[in-house]
Amino acid sequence: MRRLVSALEALDETNLYTVFHSRKATESLVHRFRHADLWTPCHHRFERLALSVELARFRLDLLHSPDFIPPLHGARRQVITVHDLNFLHYPQYLTAESRRYYNDQIAMAVRQADHILADSAATKMDLVNMLNAPADKITVHMLGVDESFARLPPDTLQHYRQQLDLPETFLLFVGTLEPRKNIIGLLDAYRLLREQLADAPPLVLAGQRGWLFDETMQKIDQLALGAHVLFRENVAQDALPALYNLAAAVVLPSFYEGFGFPPLEGMACGTVPIVSNRSSLPEVVGEVGALIDPDDPASIATALLQALTDSAWLEAQRRAGLERAAQFTWECTARTTLSVYNTLQ
Repeated sequence: MRRLVSALEALDETNLYTVFHSRKATESLVHRFRHADLWTPCHHRFERLALSVELARFRLDLLHSPDFIPPLHGARRQVITVHDLNFLHYPQYLTAESRRYYNDQIAMAVRQADHILADSAATKMDLVNMLNAPADKITVHMLGVDESFARLPPDTLQHYRQQLDLPETFLLFVGTLEPRKNIIGLLDAYRLLREQLADAPPLVLAGQRGWLFDETMQKIDQLALGAHVLFRENVAQDALPALYNLAAAVVLPSFYEGFGFPPLEGMACGTVPIVSNRSSLPEVVGEVGALIDPDDPASIATALLQALTDSAWLEAQRRAGLERAAQFTWECTARTTLSVYNTLQ
């Protein structure tokens, strides 16, 4: 939302925007657009009704709900963004509260919206196949990569290597440590890798602990990988580009992703992506890196081994990744979004 608003501010001099914040927000998303505070708490059971009441005084021509649960009313026309349908594909990976909030309202939101933005063609097809949304009601707008994700000079990398206490070589996972990300499968694959390559570098898991994290710790103990799996939680945003730069490869073996920022950010930093052959991830990486079967740890292990041992392949993929990542800009995302706004007015 932050990057989309910023790109729209730079792009659109014609339309009048109001960006709504929670009254508890400590900073504003806007610089040029106006903003207004809302009292309705997020994910409240009366959220849709309360938002309708709060928004009525603004008499909006169009309301964009970027987390796809719109108010009952609130504008003459409504746009929603659907990032993924993970909660329908894998309800077992969500808390009961999250399932109630999303599963009970997604069908309504899709019917009510005048138009839908989707982060990937995979999400668009899910909307068509799982919720009977008309294909012509959905526009795909691939997301952008922040300019901070780029190749960094050696002195900067050395600074962050020391700050984050990173080994000389390592494999990297970035994301919330939760079941949907297939951490268990990645650990099984890493164990297979170590059987084939005794001196395999450590696996760094960078991200916040998510739901059912205890299963991850139990798996590490079961596979006797405690000395080889390194956790880096709550990595600062300004350190992330260096983390990608320093990694031998970034691996995202998720069962499902609506978009998948880590492989895109990795490519922008010159790091080879290893991703699942499912959902949106093939759209993000294109022909770069390796596609793996998330249900097959041997498939993941083979890709990891190639990234660590095939230097010619690795260098070619790094160059291709930089070219691929350059195609993903927030200006492109904003232009597609703006075209939807203007069509609906």
